[in-house]
Amino acid sequence: MAQESKASYSSKQKRQAKHIEDSESSGGKSAKTAARIAYATINKQDGGGKKSGSGSTQAAKTKSTPRKKAAGTRKAASSTH
Repeated sequence: MAQESKASYSSKQKRQAKHIEDSESSGGKSAKTAARIAYATINKQDGGGKKSGSGSTQAAKTKSTPRKKAAGTRKAASSTH
């Protein structure tokens, strides 16, 4: 499998991946395997390489979902007799 560019990852994601990679390397994994595990972990956590604030499909799905009214939120009829 060809190694893809890491340009689409934010600097925070790259820092996190570096920490994971260092941890895996110190645990006896090869550098190539450690890097693969690190970026797979970032992909699982964040849904892949993306810039912060770029919007995601998950956020778009939650915005269009109609909200239900909670039970018991009706206004009481005011008596003006």
